[in-house]
Amino acid sequence: MKTSSINITTVAIPSSPSSLWITLRSVGAFNVACSFAALWTFVKVIRALRWRFRTTQLRGPPRTSFVYGVSNDLVSSKDSTTMYERWTQEYGVVYMIPSVLGLTQIVLYDPRAIAHFYARESWTYVQTPLALTLTKTLVGRGLLWSQGESHRRQRKALTPAFSNAAIRKLASVFYDSAYKVKNAWNTELESSKDGSAVIEVQNWMNHISLDTIGIAGFSHDFGSLDGKHASVTEVIDTFGNKPQTSKWNQVFFLLASAFPIITKIPNKRMKLTKKLNITMGEISNDLLLRSRREKDVNMTEAEKEKSIIGLLINAEGQDAELHMSEEEVVDQMKVLLLAGYETTSGDLTWTLIELSRHPDVQTKLREELLAFSADPTYDQLKANLPYLDAVVLEILRLHPALPVFNRCARVDDVIPLSEPVCTKSGKLTDSIYIAKGSLIVVPIKAINCSLAIWGPDAKEFKPGRWLAEDGISGKAKEIQGHRHLLTFVDGPRTCLGKDFAIAELKAVVSVLVKNFVFELRDGPDTQVEIVRGILPRPRVVGEDGIGVPLRVRRYE
Repeated sequence: MKTSSINITTVAIPSSPSSLWITLRSVGAFNVACSFAALWTFVKVIRALRWRFRTTQLRGPPRTSFVYGVSNDLVSSKDSTTMYERWTQEYGVVYMIPSVLGLTQIVLYDPRAIAHFYARESWTYVQTPLALTLTKTLVGRGLLWSQGESHRRQRKALTPAFSNAAIRKLASVFYDSAYKVKNAWNTELESSKDGSAVIEVQNWMNHISLDTIGIAGFSHDFGSLDGKHASVTEVIDTFGNKPQTSKWNQVFFLLASAFPIITKIPNKRMKLTKKLNITMGEISNDLLLRSRREKDVNMTEAEKEKSIIGLLINAEGQDAELHMSEEEVVDQMKVLLLAGYETTSGDLTWTLIELSRHPDVQTKLREELLAFSADPTYDQLKANLPYLDAVVLEILRLHPALPVFNRCARVDDVIPLSEPVCTKSGKLTDSIYIAKGSLIVVPIKAINCSLAIWGPDAKEFKPGRWLAEDGISGKAKEIQGHRHLLTFVDGPRTCLGKDFAIAELKAVVSVLVKNFVFELRDGPDTQVEIVRGILPRPRVVGEDGIGVPLRVRRYE
């Protein structure tokens, strides 16, 4: 029997950078690379073992792809909400789904678990590395990107601009944008032989949103409703002109969820994202410079304390309690510009689609609105138009701008449940242990449309549910978001601009529905699909880009 000997080579610890370089060269680049790879693998294995031992192992659907788990199925599906619902029925109110390259995500479908999760969001549960990378690339280090104390500081600085008192003063801005559209459409209808015209409404809703956030937020009129060219709309619309994600882009972003560093690899969408960031940055810098020059001349102290641009300029001051750097100020402007454009325009478009699909709802809403001799005030929009409120809530329920919410556990946690679930080992538990590094998913749209939570008509557009005594089921009332919806999420990161968005939506809809009748161009059976721009957008099947052509005629 032969004995093999092991030769151990002793390597002296380098005493300087130059000696380190000499040592690395002597060892060899390949050996160094192998050492780093071995270390990386070792760390990954240790983390995986810790996660497995410290996290409650739950049941869930089997892996359908060795590489993608079930992630590709969810991304490719036209109705992922049904998939989440089916898994909830089979595995319980919390379960695990296999993700990319062996990762596992924990899905929360339980009201108590979701309330616990959102209450600790931004501290215990933080953005995933991919989300941080993409957000920074798109809008910089503003409110969407920041976490913990930085997020609290930035949010507190901006909060006065979104108070009831501040939004009340902006009602006239919302109406001005709506009446510009009304006048433009009337002009188009005057030249029509039959009194009707096919109008691509989503483009108009985009312009309403951009001009409104420009005036309301930054005292600047982009003039897109007047036909002026705005560089920001050109870039944003480019996302919508080719909304169908290519197979390569789909694979790219799925793999990036496991290895965010691959977002550094150039591709068309990332180049477009960077271009949008640069364009919005240039616009924001121009607006900021102009506002700084004008602040002492045209802006009263009250306006400085309540307007978005005034608060941002004040926060630049070195002595400001909630100081923001110039970079943070510009990034906040980019966030508000993009959010104001993307979310409200999508909600407005969906509202016109649903009213076209349901002429009885459209008629009932018009009757309520015509009962007011003049345009409703901000307070009347909030409290005196119950059917308008119901229509808007139903739009927000069925068509949230953010269909899925992802986070990563920063520390270990225990999440309580409202009902027990069966673990993978067959035991029942009324709470689950979450280890640091766990990936958490809240399927917002699926929960908003859940049959188990909202009843058998959950997937139907029924504004009346918000007015009936028993219209909202007991389970839905357990959801702690705005009006039992997760559309604006909840907790410390609840959408800061939700009241602004709802007021704008109601004001614009009130003007358009009072003055026009809307129908689907190709009849009641017209198919509408969801495509991907920056956020999901509706599109009539067969149309280019994000086209939503509706037949419009005056109400007389």
